[in-house]
Amino acid sequence: MADPWLTIIGIGEDGLAGLSEASRKALANAETVFGGERHLALAGVTSRGRPWPVPFDAEVVLSCRGRPTAVLASGDPFWHGAGASLAEKLDAGEWIAHSAPSTFSLAVARLGWRLESTVCLGLHAAPFERLVPHLAPGARIICLVRDGKAAGDLAKWLSARGWGASAFWTLAALGGPHESTIEHRADSFAGDLAGSLVAVALEARGAPGMPGSSGLPDDLFVHDGQMTKRPIRALALSALAPRPGERLWDIGAGSGSISLEWALCGGTAIAVETREDRAANIRSNAAAFGLTHRITVVAEKAPEALAALEAPNAVFIGGGLDIAMFDSIWSRLARGARLVAHAVTLETEALLGELHQRHGGELMRIEIAHAGPLGRYRSWEAARPVVQWSSVR
Repeated sequence: MADPWLTIIGIGEDGLAGLSEASRKALANAETVFGGERHLALAGVTSRGRPWPVPFDAEVVLSCRGRPTAVLASGDPFWHGAGASLAEKLDAGEWIAHSAPSTFSLAVARLGWRLESTVCLGLHAAPFERLVPHLAPGARIICLVRDGKAAGDLAKWLSARGWGASAFWTLAALGGPHESTIEHRADSFAGDLAGSLVAVALEARGAPGMPGSSGLPDDLFVHDGQMTKRPIRALALSALAPRPGERLWDIGAGSGSISLEWALCGGTAIAVETREDRAANIRSNAAAFGLTHRITVVAEKAPEALAALEAPNAVFIGGGLDIAMFDSIWSRLARGARLVAHAVTLETEALLGELHQRHGGELMRIEIAHAGPLGRYRSWEAARPVVQWSSVR
């Protein structure tokens, strides 16, 4: 960083007074200063200032490449800010950053919470459903939101889902002379705050929240009956062994339940489902779970739909496997990738037996019965058996 042309500066509500000497020097030397209108006003930048385009576009900054340029962002520019979006397009020697305390740091300092055990989310440009995996009794969550209206909308969203008893703080202008921190209850928050709001904090109270185990209840998903049921799904996910950052191909995805539980573990999934009505169910489920950013739905037929996809870390085939599909998929897998396939027909079961003999892995027959009424008594009602083959490439 001998002579970087770009300086990324985190600024707080205290404006220039809170900036380091290095930040103030970079601002003074910059030919162009980018930032939100609020940031530019806090720094006292007038003629050299250029407000961000909405939506944010890093290319306007890159157009100044080689000329002294500064970027103003709220607090820590690398936590839900513009910092990483810019740095990933630049070489290491082109930029330098001077961060300020993040909104999250300031918020926990006002509330007395432990930052390391607080969930921090940016919801100013994301759906409220991103909260779903994190909501649990006692959970502490800080959300960046767009404005006072968005805070009111969030309170209504929480109340409609059984979290109306949650403690709900609005935190505005943190770190500046006009800061405020006000506690409410979500279901009684009026939502008529004036001006911009920086953050909302909540301590969740109410509904039980989503279980953290594999094999979520079937009634959490929109489906038409075509889905991998809860106990079978738990066994499939155990064999798939999801890990954060990994990619799944879910072929014949049905309701997308396998994709959804995989994504809840921190991975991404491509759900391939030839029927458009079922593809619509997958999209609906992904939205309800706040996972649209992790699940891609491909409404085409496999294996043809797979040709343009990036290679996966794991593949789940819920049905319809034949040797042509297997050969197409197996040839795409890197060493260490996992494949799990289910069969309910005798023909596919025979194919899985052959593949097990050829490639090894584990072949398992799963038979489950549920108690049901039989006259004045109860008896076991057997579900259709499922054969599962799992293997590592």
